[in-house]
Amino acid sequence: MTTDQIILFSLFATVFGMLLWGKFRYDLVAFTALLIGVTLGVVPVDDAFAGFGHPATIIVALVLVVSAGLVRSGAVFLITRTLVDASRGLGAHIALMGGIGAVLSAFMNNVAALALLMPVDIQTARKAGRPVGLTLMPLSFATILGGMATLIGTPPNIIIASIRAETLGEPFRMFDFAPVGGLAAIAGLAFVALVGWRLIPNRGTQEEASETLAEYIAELTVPPESPQIGKRVSELYEAAEKSDVAIIGLIRDGKRRYGRSAHATIKPGDALVLEARPEALDEFRTALNLDFSDTRRQELLTAEGDGLEVIEVVVPLNARVTGRTAQGLGLAWRQSTVLMGISRQGRRITEQVRKTQIEAGDILLLLCPRDRSADVTEWLGCLPLAERGLNVTANEKAWLAIGLFGAAVLAASVGLIYLPIALGLVVVAYVLTKIMPIADIYNHIEWPVVVLLGSMIPLGSALETSGGTELIANALIQLTDGLPTWAILTVLMVVTMTLSDVLNNTATAIVAAPVGIQMARTLEVSPDPFLMTVAVAASAAFLTPIGHKNNTLVLGPGGYQFGDYWRMGLPLEILIIAVSIPAILVFWPL
Repeated sequence: MTTDQIILFSLFATVFGMLLWGKFRYDLVAFTALLIGVTLGVVPVDDAFAGFGHPATIIVALVLVVSAGLVRSGAVFLITRTLVDASRGLGAHIALMGGIGAVLSAFMNNVAALALLMPVDIQTARKAGRPVGLTLMPLSFATILGGMATLIGTPPNIIIASIRAETLGEPFRMFDFAPVGGLAAIAGLAFVALVGWRLIPNRGTQEEASETLAEYIAELTVPPESPQIGKRVSELYEAAEKSDVAIIGLIRDGKRRYGRSAHATIKPGDALVLEARPEALDEFRTALNLDFSDTRRQELLTAEGDGLEVIEVVVPLNARVTGRTAQGLGLAWRQSTVLMGISRQGRRITEQVRKTQIEAGDILLLLCPRDRSADVTEWLGCLPLAERGLNVTANEKAWLAIGLFGAAVLAASVGLIYLPIALGLVVVAYVLTKIMPIADIYNHIEWPVVVLLGSMIPLGSALETSGGTELIANALIQLTDGLPTWAILTVLMVVTMTLSDVLNNTATAIVAAPVGIQMARTLEVSPDPFLMTVAVAASAAFLTPIGHKNNTLVLGPGGYQFGDYWRMGLPLEILIIAVSIPAILVFWPL
C-alpha cells in the first residue's frame, strides 16, 4: 500500500468509527476528515470543496425543498384525508399506509414522507385502540422501501447515478432503478403487511404522556409578609431549578399570565403556576414559605382559555435540541415553553428533565403558549406526533404543485432537461406562484446532509484515484474466487447492507459504488449490475434504529428497543437479497 492509501484508509476507518460511536454529528466528522485529508495532501486543494457543487449534493437539496412545497400546498393530504380509516383491520391498515408511504417516498424525501404520515398513523392507532408500535415500524420500513424505486427517492440512488455519470459518461435516469428497486419494494411491502408486523414485540398500548400530567401542575400562593414580595418572578428561577420545579406563569386577580411573566413583580395574593413532582413541589414551597392554593389546578391543561396547550414531539437526529438540555437551550425563556417529560424507548423520564440531555428518537412533552405550538416545534427542529393545523397555502394550489413537479419529472425522465435544472425550475415556480415563500426555502434544506455529501465526495474520489477502491475490490474478488457472478453480487450486497445498517447510508454509497465499478472492471463485465446491487443494499437498512433516520424517528413513538428492529428487519433483508439479485441479472445483464 502507498502512503496516500494508508492515510485515506485510516481516515475512512476513523470516520466510520466516529459515525458508529455517535458522539459527534456526522457532518462535523466528515468535514473534519476532509480538512485533514487536504492538509495531509491526499485530497487536492483544488478539489477540496468540489463536493459542495456536485450534482448529487444539489439534487438532494432541491428534492428537500420540492418535498416541502408539495406538503405546504396540501397535495399530500389529498391522499391521506380520503384513504386513511381507523375502522380497517391491522393488516389492511399497514398495507394501505405502507403503500401510501412507499409511493410518496419514491418522489420525495423518505424522511419527509414518514414525518407526514407518522401523526396520521399514531392518531389512527389511538382511535382504533391498538398499540402504535405495531404500525410505526412497518410504516418506517415502507417509506425506506419506496425510495428504492426512483432516482430521487433516496440519496444513495442520486449518488450512484452521479458516480455512473463520472465513470461511464451517462447517469442512471429517473426510473432506471424501478425494475429492481420497485420489485424489491413490492416484495418487501407484501412481507411487512402480511408477516412482518407479527414479528414485532407487542408491549401493549403505550401510555399517553399527557394523561398523567395533571398531578404535576399546581399553584402556590404568596402569603402576606412573604419575603418573596417585591421580587421579580425571574429571581425565583434559581431556587426553582434547585428543587426541579418549573415556573410556568403567574395568576393575579384571576388573570393568568403565562410565559411572559418573568419580569412581573410579585405581590401578596399572587399565585405561581408550577410544574413539579409532588416531592419537588413541597421542597420548593417550604424553601420559599409559600402556601397551597385552594385547588391544585389539575384542570389547567384542558380548560378553555388557559392560554396553554400540551404537545408531543419526536426528536430527529439533526434537531436543534439533539444532544442538548432544555435548560442549556433556554427553552423556557426563549420560547415560553416548559419541558415536562421525556419518553425514551418506552421509558418515562420525569425527574430533572430540564437537565437531561435529549437524544434522537426521544418524545418530548411540552407545555407551550396556545397557538404557538407550530412555531415552538419548528424552532426545536422536531416533528409533531399529532395532526395539527398546518401552515399551508390554499388547497387549490395542490394540483398546481403536483403538475409542476410531474412536468419536471417527465421532462427529466425523457432527457429533455438535466434533472438538477428541472428541480431548480420547480423551486423557482413554487416561489413565483407563492406555493413556497422564499424565506422558507433554506429552512427545509437538511444542511448536515449537504455538508456530509460535500465532504465525503472528495474523500471518495481521492480513495479511487489513489487505487484504494481497487484494493478493496480485489480483496472481494479474491474472497469470492471461483464463485458464480450471482454469488459475487450477493457478497457485495451483504457487505454493503451490513455497513448501511450501522453507518450513514449516504457514506456507505459513496464508498461502495466505486468498489462495485472496480470489481466489474476486474471481472471484465458491465458495472451496472454492481451499481444496482450497491443502490439496493445501501438503502436496505432495517436491522437497527441507527441505520436510517426513519428508523430513529419511530424509536421513541413506537416504544421500541434497539433489539426490536432485527426481528422484522433480518428476514426483510434476506427477502430483498433473494428478490433483487435475480432481478438485477435479468434487467441489467452482465
